[in-house]
Amino acid sequence: MSEASAPLARSRIHRALSRPNLLMGADRELVLTTGLAAVILIFVVLTWFSALLGIAIWTVTIGLLRWMAKADPLMRQVYLRHIRYRQVYRPTPSPWRRY
Repeated sequence: MSEASAPLARSRIHRALSRPNLLMGADRELVLTTGLAAVILIFVVLTWFSALLGIAIWTVTIGLLRWMAKADPLMRQVYLRHIRYRQVYRPTPSPWRRY
């Protein structure tokens, strides 16, 4: 059997290793951060109004985060990389070159 007609090697890619890390359908870190902020609001102020406001804010925020994750599960990482980029890059071979 020649090498050209040999079957290709196959490797399994497990879905758990390639899926984004989501919690409640949204980015895990953003869900936990907004939940922590809502709990802090509820337990620091300790009124019925703050409890209702904290629950309402968290519910609306989770809805928005799920909508964002449905569009792109890695949107937070993409945005953080985007804001690190400079507005203009100088046309030099190295960023450490002296002028």
